[in-house]
Amino acid sequence: VCFLRCFYLLVPFNVVVLTYTPRVFQVSKKDFDGFKKLFHRFLQVKGPSVDWPKIHRPPEDSIQPYDKIAALPLPDSLADSLNKLVVVKLNGGLGTSMGCKGPKSLISVRNENTFLDLTVQQIEHLNKKYNTDVPLVLMNSFNTDEDTKKILQKYTHHRVKIHTFNQSRYPRINKESLLPVATDIGMMGENADVWYPPGHGDIYASFYNSGLLDQLITEGKEYIFVSNIDNLGATVDLNILHHLVSQPNGKRCEFIMEVTDKTRADVKGGTLIQYDNKLRLLEIAQVPKAHVDEFKSVTKFKIFNTNNLWISLGAIKRLQEQNAMDMEIIVNPKTLDGGQNVIQLETAVGAAIKSFDNALGINVPRSRFLPVKTVSDLLLVMSNLYSLEAGSLTMSQKREFPTTPHVKLGSSFTKVQEYQTRFESIPDMLELDHLTVSGDVTFGKQVSLKGTVIIIANHGDRIDIPAGTILENKIVSGNLRILDH
Repeated sequence: VCFLRCFYLLVPFNVVVLTYTPRVFQVSKKDFDGFKKLFHRFLQVKGPSVDWPKIHRPPEDSIQPYDKIAALPLPDSLADSLNKLVVVKLNGGLGTSMGCKGPKSLISVRNENTFLDLTVQQIEHLNKKYNTDVPLVLMNSFNTDEDTKKILQKYTHHRVKIHTFNQSRYPRINKESLLPVATDIGMMGENADVWYPPGHGDIYASFYNSGLLDQLITEGKEYIFVSNIDNLGATVDLNILHHLVSQPNGKRCEFIMEVTDKTRADVKGGTLIQYDNKLRLLEIAQVPKAHVDEFKSVTKFKIFNTNNLWISLGAIKRLQEQNAMDMEIIVNPKTLDGGQNVIQLETAVGAAIKSFDNALGINVPRSRFLPVKTVSDLLLVMSNLYSLEAGSLTMSQKREFPTTPHVKLGSSFTKVQEYQTRFESIPDMLELDHLTVSGDVTFGKQVSLKGTVIIIANHGDRIDIPAGTILENKIVSGNLRILDH
C-alpha cells in the first residue's frame, strides 16, 4: 500500500527520539505496528460493520439488574477482593471544549478539587478503611502526559500508588489522498495537530506493551475497573467487585459493562445487543443511516453504555498474546486549523466485550453516570444537589426527585472562566426541574431556582439576577419582566 510505504520511510528505525526544547518526543515501533494493523483493517472494511437484521435483544440473563447483584451478602472482610483490584482512569482528554488548557482531569469541579483530586481521595479512603492496596493507573495521551506527571508529585504522601502509561500516537490521514498529514517526524514538536491518540480502545495494546499489565498480574491483581476520569459517578462498587471475584473459576466474568437506562439526552450512546450469539456493543457510528432513528429510540434500545467497565487482567494478556482482541474501527472526521479535512482511526474500549468469555452487562442506577462534559454539567456538580464525602458525590437527601434537573447554559457560559465570573455563588437548585439561560446574564449571591426557570437576555441587553432572588416557574426576559410560566 502506497500509504504504508510512505509512512514507513519516515521511521526506518525501531525507536526515534527527537528533542525539541523543552520536550522529548518518542515514537516506538509498536505504535507504528499498531497503526499498520489498524490501517490495513480500515482498507478491508466494506459497507456497514453490522447487518441490521442480525441484531437481537440480549438474553435476559446477559444484562443483570443492579438490585440483584447488590442483594448478595458481602463477606465480613472485603480486603481480599479489593487487593485484587486496580482502578484505571482514562486520562487522555484535554479541557479545550470547556475553554481550558491542559488535561481535563486538572479542572476544578468541586471545592477547588479537580477530577484527579477526587479520584485520589476515593481510592485513599478505600485503602484506609479496608487496610488495602488498591493502586490507581492513569492512561495518558501525549497531550496530557507531561502536565499530569508534574501534578502527581502532590500525591506523594497519599496512601495510593499511582502508575501511568501512554496511549499510542498515530498520524492523522488526509481524507482524500489517504496519506499521512505528517510529512516529517519533526512535525510532532512543531505541529502536534497532525498526530492523535487512537481512542480508548487502545488501552489493551498500550497497557500490555507498557509492561505494567504483567507487573500488576505479578503483584496478584486480577481485575481492573476502567472509567472516564470526568465521570464523577464512577466509583469502586463493592457489590460488583464481590460478584466478580466470588464466581467459580470456570464461570468467572472476564468483562462487565455497566449500562443504565437511556433518556432522551442519551439517544446517541452505545447500547448492548446480541449479535452472532455474542454480547456486543453497538455504537451510533456503526448504524446504517436508514436505521439511525430506530437506534435513537428509547423504547427499542432502552439502555446505554456508561463506559464503566470491569475487566480481567489475565484475559487481556491472553487476548493480546493471541492477537484476538476484536474491536470495530471508528472513522472520526476532523478539520485542521488550516482547513484540511482529515480522518483519524479509533477504537472504543467497550467494543472488545465480544472477545471476552462470560461477558455481562449490569444495569446500574443513573447515579453511576455523572459525566462533566460541559459547563452546564459543571453547574450541577458544584451545586447543593450533591454532597461531597471522601471524594465521592452523592445526591442530596433533601432533593425530592431522584433525577437531576435539565440545565442548558448559553454560549456566554461556554468557557469555565466566563462561567465563573457570572456566578457570585452557585444558586440553590434543590427544587429545580429545568433551567435555560441565554445571553448576557449574571447571578448574585444566594439565588434560589425552583421548578422551570428560563432567563433570556436579548442581544445588547444584560440581566443581573439580584442577590437573594427566588425564581420559581418564571421566565425572565430582556426587560426584566417576570411572568408566570
